[in-house]
Amino acid sequence: MLSTKPPPLAERPVMRPRRAWQVAGLLGGVAFLLAAVVLSLAVGAKPLSFGEAWDGLFHADSAAYTVVHEMRLPRTLLGLLAGTALGLAGAVMQALTRNPLADPGLLGINAGASASVVSAISFLGITSFTGYVWFAFAGAGAVAVLLYAVGGGRGATPARLVLAGAALNAALYSYVSAVQLLDTASLDRMRFWTVGSLAAAQDYTVVRVAPFVAVGLVLALLLARPLNAMAMGDDAARALGADPGRARIAAIVAITLLCGAATAACGPIIFVGLMVPHLVRALTGPDLRRLLPYCAVLSPALMLAADVLGRVVVRPSELQVGIVMVVAGGPVFLYFVRRPRKGLS
Repeated sequence: MLSTKPPPLAERPVMRPRRAWQVAGLLGGVAFLLAAVVLSLAVGAKPLSFGEAWDGLFHADSAAYTVVHEMRLPRTLLGLLAGTALGLAGAVMQALTRNPLADPGLLGINAGASASVVSAISFLGITSFTGYVWFAFAGAGAVAVLLYAVGGGRGATPARLVLAGAALNAALYSYVSAVQLLDTASLDRMRFWTVGSLAAAQDYTVVRVAPFVAVGLVLALLLARPLNAMAMGDDAARALGADPGRARIAAIVAITLLCGAATAACGPIIFVGLMVPHLVRALTGPDLRRLLPYCAVLSPALMLAADVLGRVVVRPSELQVGIVMVVAGGPVFLYFVRRPRKGLS
């Protein structure tokens, strides 16, 4: 009698190598992140060996203790937080808008936070992170809602969102430039912040930005399943148990928290949220349950690597991380624009 047992699924032997590659990729990302952290602690105006950086990190009597704890460690921790925030925000934006070119810096979210912070600094005299972080959240949230509305709401297309984001970006950064030119005192306080920098990181900045990034990170990870379902359309998402309306609101809140916190602490930094999700998607596919954790590892690694590169290329001076990201991200952006469209896969 012939067996009626179905043959093994053809994809099973294919999935194992793919999963192995995914695990290897994640381990490689963790190794890259650890290497970036070590270099961030060791490289700077006063170069330290790895042994000196280690002693400075854990031994208060070390000659490098002050350099590591007062300058390098806060800068490294802020780079970790800001990189994670921007990478996750970019991935959530791309999933929410179904636009592979979505990025907090390109669609005006960072510009909204910047315009609000610059207004607070110039017109209200607020100069501390505690004071203007709320303005950053307000600006980022307002632009996120405005972008979604101007782009067409539920009927938004990638092209309309890009055009609306480009218009908002140009208008808001023109406003930022005008305020700086009219207020020279504020210009001195804002000139490093507006290009995107980790150089002014302090312990209190890290402590105060961390809760906002943590809440945004948790919310973004919880959105993985609803956003996966929404990729097939609102009707299919409802059939799978997701609520598209609530998911959109939650996604905007997550983007606002992540972008607002990162921009308030470091200034506007672009291209992190564009590049990393694309690089990760090539390994994990479009499933946000895998993509978002990978982004949370690789985005801060990229941010710290760019910051370390900025400290090295023009010694004894340094390039701000925002400038390095623009130089590195421009060609990548052009590549994504010119390559054949394959959606978000």
